[in-house]
Amino acid sequence: MLTVLGFGMIATFLVLIMMKKMSPIAALVLIPALFCVLVGQGAQLGDYVIEGVGKLAPTAAMLMFAIVYFGVMIDVGLFDPIVRGILRFCKADPVRVVVGTAVLAAIVSLDGDGSTTFMITVSAMYPLYKRLGMSLVVMTGVAATANGVMNTLPWGGPTARAATALKLDAADIFVPMIPALGVGLLFVFALAYVLGRRERKRIGHLTLDEALTPEAETVLVKAGGGASDGVKTGAKGSAAGAGSLPDAPGAPNAPKADSHGEGFQGLDPNRPTLRPKLYWFNAGLTVALLAAMILELMPIPVLFLIGAALALTVNFPTVADQKARIAAHADNVLNVSGMVFAAAVFTGVLTGTGMVEHMADWLVGTIPEGMGPHMALVTGVLSLPLTYFMSNDGFYFGVLPVLAEAGAAHGVSPLEIARASLVGQALHMSSPLVPAVYVLVGMAKVEFGDHTRFTVKWAALTSLVVLAAGILFGII
Repeated sequence: MLTVLGFGMIATFLVLIMMKKMSPIAALVLIPALFCVLVGQGAQLGDYVIEGVGKLAPTAAMLMFAIVYFGVMIDVGLFDPIVRGILRFCKADPVRVVVGTAVLAAIVSLDGDGSTTFMITVSAMYPLYKRLGMSLVVMTGVAATANGVMNTLPWGGPTARAATALKLDAADIFVPMIPALGVGLLFVFALAYVLGRRERKRIGHLTLDEALTPEAETVLVKAGGGASDGVKTGAKGSAAGAGSLPDAPGAPNAPKADSHGEGFQGLDPNRPTLRPKLYWFNAGLTVALLAAMILELMPIPVLFLIGAALALTVNFPTVADQKARIAAHADNVLNVSGMVFAAAVFTGVLTGTGMVEHMADWLVGTIPEGMGPHMALVTGVLSLPLTYFMSNDGFYFGVLPVLAEAGAAHGVSPLEIARASLVGQALHMSSPLVPAVYVLVGMAKVEFGDHTRFTVKWAALTSLVVLAAGILFGII
């Protein structure tokens, strides 16, 4: 019964948010509360929620101060050169823009933190997507998938969890997987190229100079109005481009370009919050912050708390200016932190009622006896749905040891099981149980349901490519 109700709760949640019948926050709270009552454990709902909130509180704190920190860095112009550099590389060509998104997300992912990756990637790329009228779900989908592949770095989390759960060396798990993960990353770049060509076909493209001119901005504002005489477009499509990709809901028909709008603040060279004289201080502070995160000098929430305080104090010495900057980013802070605490209800009920355990036992029990010698392949396939529907902690500490034990009974090395368990991370990073994904969709102003519909199939395909490459290379 718990197995059926567990899958039912997850399915209900996904269907309602993808059909936009409920907001993610409401669905994350009300659906698990309802199913907790159906399980007959309504009296324990408060305990489950408090336990879930306690586990996710450090994450929520980290996201709150990280959003403030990177918001201030955007305000003062730290990422303006990056945006302009990417624009010059992309040459206002949608193909280069999407590929550039994948490359940027992969590079920034080296810090091992998904939230930071998404903040920097969206900060740099969002104005460009809005200026060209490109689909924002393409940006979120490509960024999430690229980060998912890179999330397998030893300091990213999953590899360390697998090593801890099976008492193995993280290097022994990760290093042999590098070729397969490299193939997965190349696939993401190829996917970005294909999606970029579809975007180019839909909207055409401007030259670099035209993309930066007020006239081009004016054309881009005309919803579905086509290109003017002063703007060259590709043979197929207009600069504004009405409509969206068939499977990319949320593609903007017309970006907003007013000085107070959401579209071009990152590129506005005259905004009053710029601090050009403090550029190298801000760059040094950011590099130091990321280095401290990688070296684990202090807990990440503490690092971002100190970093945000320093950034505000140095760049905006007056209390009034500091309050104004905090207020400017309060909307993002509230949305993201609220989503994390709402997710705590979902994970708290899923774990506290025993649904996760029963779901995992059922899935392991459905494995045919004849598949025993192929447990590495089975683990790789199961890692897709299991890491999507449950947290990494739940999968690696709860399910992986069971799979490893079953594999050992048939002579399959725990190392192979551990490596196979990593392939689902490309899909995992778009799971509704991953707090970082709410940073991504929140900053990009994309509906979570739209992101899910667009991304899941590509992320799952990427994971399968990694699995296939691992088998081909004899790693798994």
